[in-house]
Amino acid sequence: MKRFTHTLSVAAVIMAAATLLLFPSCSNSDEKVGPDIGLRDSLPTLKSVGVSTLISDSGIIRYKIISEDWYIYDKKEPQYWSFEKGLFIERFNPSFQVDAFISCDTAYFYNQQELWELRGRVLVKNLKNETFKTSLLFWDQRAHRIYSSAYMEIDGETRKLSGYNFSSNEQMTDYIIHSSKGQFPLEDHSPTPQPDPTLIVPQDSINNNR
Repeated sequence: MKRFTHTLSVAAVIMAAATLLLFPSCSNSDEKVGPDIGLRDSLPTLKSVGVSTLISDSGIIRYKIISEDWYIYDKKEPQYWSFEKGLFIERFNPSFQVDAFISCDTAYFYNQQELWELRGRVLVKNLKNETFKTSLLFWDQRAHRIYSSAYMEIDGETRKLSGYNFSSNEQMTDYIIHSSKGQFPLEDHSPTPQPDPTLIVPQDSINNNR
């Protein structure tokens, strides 16, 4: 959800987990005759159920992935990965505290387009401790862009926003949202105090009294 730069590079993290979890399960794939080619094309090439794993980076645990089911369809067009029962990814800081996460009810990754589609109850927390709630979110890794046309709520430490047509960088720290409304901290816009003209002594009066 290195893209969450310290970004949750969801694709890279999940690819690593796929290598660890999915490919070993294919070791006995030659024991049975596969189904008819037409049916086989509609079936997942790889699948895993009850996924819960930790991913290390340079010997330090950085990510946790949880998903009830995980299917890879690389015979379909377009090819995609499916997480029909939800996806949850946490990113840990060096103190093993969660500093960012992504969760959703359903997720699809179109690997040829490098495009993520998150659906349902989508919740994201960025490294600035802001949370984003929506029902639909796309992450275009080629364009380095995250966007959504659905209603979005943003809850930060100093402001709250809501609206539609959200667009941001991959870290979700630089974003715009249209048709928005929200709450912002009030700034002091009081007018600069002006001198009372009745208290100003004319210059001529000063000169005449010398």
